[in-house]
Amino acid sequence: MDNGETRGDQYDDESEDYVGYWQGRDYEHAAEIAAVKRLIGRDGARYGLVCEVGGGFGRLSPVLKEYADRVMMFDPSAKHVGIAQRLLADQPGVTAHLMRPGQIPLEDGEADLVSMIRVMHHLPDPGPTLREIARVLKPGARALIEVANSAHMLNKLRYAKRLRTVPRQPVDIRSAEKVAEGSIPFVNHHPDTVVEQFTAAGLRVEEKLSVSNMRSGRLKQSVGEERLLAVEQRIQSPLAALNFGPSLFFLLRRGGARP
Repeated sequence: MDNGETRGDQYDDESEDYVGYWQGRDYEHAAEIAAVKRLIGRDGARYGLVCEVGGGFGRLSPVLKEYADRVMMFDPSAKHVGIAQRLLADQPGVTAHLMRPGQIPLEDGEADLVSMIRVMHHLPDPGPTLREIARVLKPGARALIEVANSAHMLNKLRYAKRLRTVPRQPVDIRSAEKVAEGSIPFVNHHPDTVVEQFTAAGLRVEEKLSVSNMRSGRLKQSVGEERLLAVEQRIQSPLAALNFGPSLFFLLRRGGARP
């Protein structure tokens, strides 16, 4: 399976519209903001430098800045970085930069927090990227990493009907056509495997949240996004132990003395 690190420029294609992708996804966006704030604001934490890996067009950069002196957003797509620079121009202390896939242009131990959200699903083998995150973190500093969850409740039920269990290896959910085209990988990860990969990179799990637990067009229409979000915020923590939702947010800490 190809590693997404080799295809970081796919979003430069004119046919890709990641900004447009988020139109009509207010519930998912708000659910992720709630998770980010809960995790990085834990214990009243405040950060000097936040490194945002694969930040796209800067969707979450202003949220991260609420808890930091500086946010440096990196993305391998020149198109995304250009959009982010325009959208974030009025955000003091927030900058957007181009990066090579899998290479964070920071010194060892420079960052107080690394955030990587909606990137793991492009990494069939996330090990090198996780080690790179650990490299740029100060000893004892934190990372916030989101994982597309292959073992969410609906998927467990699908496998159970066939008397099978969810595989531990990454599951590529691209269509056969996309695979033939050589498009960027799109994989879901098993949380148990990911935790092992975190540990191997020197990152220890402090807290986990289950996010976008009620992601359903039917529920959005019948219940309303505001009510869904109110419930979402209450259940992100208790449902985490079940790996219930399609997205898992991990707060991790690098080994070593705290900064």
